[in-house]
Amino acid sequence: MNPQQESNADEFSAQIAAAVAQYGAVSGELQSVLNAMKAKIRRLFVGSEVQPLFITGRVKSTLSFQAKASRRLQEDADSDPVLEFPNPLREVHDMVGIRIIVMLPHEIQQVASLIKSHREAFDCRSDREKDIGSVESGTYGYSSRHLLLKTRNEPTVRRFQEALGKNVVPSGNFIFEVQIRTILQHAWSEMEHDIRFKHPGEAAWNPQIDRHFTATSAMLETVENYFTDIDELYHRLNGYHDKNGLGAAKLTGEKIGEIWQTLLPHVDRKRDDDWSWAAELLGAHGIDATWQLVGLLDADVVREVRAALDHRYSPGPDRLLDDVLLWRFGKAHIEKTSGSDLRREASLSRRLIQMNDYRSSPKG
Repeated sequence: MNPQQESNADEFSAQIAAAVAQYGAVSGELQSVLNAMKAKIRRLFVGSEVQPLFITGRVKSTLSFQAKASRRLQEDADSDPVLEFPNPLREVHDMVGIRIIVMLPHEIQQVASLIKSHREAFDCRSDREKDIGSVESGTYGYSSRHLLLKTRNEPTVRRFQEALGKNVVPSGNFIFEVQIRTILQHAWSEMEHDIRFKHPGEAAWNPQIDRHFTATSAMLETVENYFTDIDELYHRLNGYHDKNGLGAAKLTGEKIGEIWQTLLPHVDRKRDDDWSWAAELLGAHGIDATWQLVGLLDADVVREVRAALDHRYSPGPDRLLDDVLLWRFGKAHIEKTSGSDLRREASLSRRLIQMNDYRSSPKG
C-alpha cells in the first residue's frame, strides 16, 4: 500500500467510525420506522385474497451496518479504492428490512403485485428475483423476492432524519427493503444464514456443508411443487362441488374426460379419446351438471362397487362408469340403457344380483 492509499484508508476508517456511531445513536428512531412500515404493510392485506403467514422485520445491527459501510470498491490494482457507500446513512437501503412469509410460490407474485399496486403508500424503486441466477445456471440455493420501497412523507422517517442532524433534510422519504419468501425458502435461508454468516469461518464453507445445503434446497423446491399441486387440486375439486359456480357447468364429453382424469387418474383413457359415450350414459339418468358427476364418482362408492363385483381385471372408465350407475340406479339403469340389447341386459342383471348380494352380506 503506497502512502496515498494509507492516507485514504485512515480517512475511510474515521469516516466509517463516525457513521457507525451516528447509526447507533439513531437506532431507536429506526425501530419506530420499522414498526410503522410493518403496520402499514399489514393494512394492505386487510380484505385481500392473499394472506401472508406472518410479517416480520428487523433494524440492521450495528455490526452489520459497519460491515456494509466498510465495503470498498477498486477498479484495478493501480487505482485508489473508494467506499461503496460514501454516505451509508443515506445510501444503505436495508437498514430497515421487512420479511413477508407466504405458503406457496405463486403467492410471492400476488404479494409483490399487491404492494406495488398501492402507489399512494409506497414507491417501488426495485423488484428483483434473487434466485434468478441460480435458475438460469441450473443450480440451487438462496431464493427470495426483494423489493426496495420508498416511503412518502412518513412522520417516523422525518423524526429519524431530524435525529441525523442539520445536514439531512427531513423529507419523510426513505428507502427500505421487503423480502418475500415461502415458508420453506425462509427456513432454508435462516439455517444457512445462521451457519455461514452469524458464525463465519472456514468450517461454514466446507464442501460437504455446501453439498448438503444444495441438496436440501433442491428437495424443498420439490416439496413446494407438490404443495402447489395439492393446492391446485383442492381448489379444482372445491369448484366441482360448487353447485352455483364451476359445479353448475354442463357436462360435455370433454368436460367428463377432465373430471374423470382429476378424480380417477388411475382408471383412465387416452387423453384424446372421445367421451361422448359417457355423456349419453349419464344423460339417460338426467345427470348433466359437473357437481352431479362428481357426487356420482364418490371414492367410497367406487371402492364399494369394485369390492361387490370383485373384478378379475382392472376395469376401464366405460365399465366402471356403467357399474357405478348400476349401483346407484339399479333396475332403472338396466331399463334406460339396455334397449333391445339382450346380452347387455343379461350382463347388467347378473352384476346387479352380485351387488345386491354384497349389500345384504355382513361386513367385517
